[in-house]
Amino acid sequence: MAIMPDTWIRDMATSKAMIDPFVEAQRREGVISYGVSSYGYDARVSDEFKIFTNVNSAVVDPKNFVEESFVERQASECIIPPNSFVLARTVEYFRIPRDILVICLGKSTYARCGIIVNVTPLEPEWEGHVTLEFSNTTPLPAKVYANEGACQFLFLKGEGPPEVSYADRAGKYMKQRGITLPRL
Repeated sequence: MAIMPDTWIRDMATSKAMIDPFVEAQRREGVISYGVSSYGYDARVSDEFKIFTNVNSAVVDPKNFVEESFVERQASECIIPPNSFVLARTVEYFRIPRDILVICLGKSTYARCGIIVNVTPLEPEWEGHVTLEFSNTTPLPAKVYANEGACQFLFLKGEGPPEVSYADRAGKYMKQRGITLPRL
């Protein structure tokens, strides 16, 4: 498995709309960086947030997730309560090629503040907005900035295409738009 360089990412984003909208070079002017880097793409978080709250004393159940456990906000920044989390989505819409697996790592700027970004791998031929989870591991409120870098995606090319892709098996998160809650 090889990690794909900036030239490949740029070519696939512009010729195959793999990343839309696409930022050709890293932007850093007073913001948390985003755009293409040497071996990855730093995606931005949109201005849509679902902030976890337990005002309804709900149980977190991945098989029966209660949407009322979230407060929705659209803003240029989001405050994550202490020891809580926020769901958001990428600004970018991704279309993953059949022979590529994408893994995601959080930005060090957030990690150094106790804010962890979690994303599961983007499988071959998956497409959609990526739902992001920001966990505030601190005992203090933490801030996330919309339209700035949130995480870095790394594109790994397999030795060959898989026998069955995410699209082939009609995965439940295929072509998701907006923030997508757990599905069974």
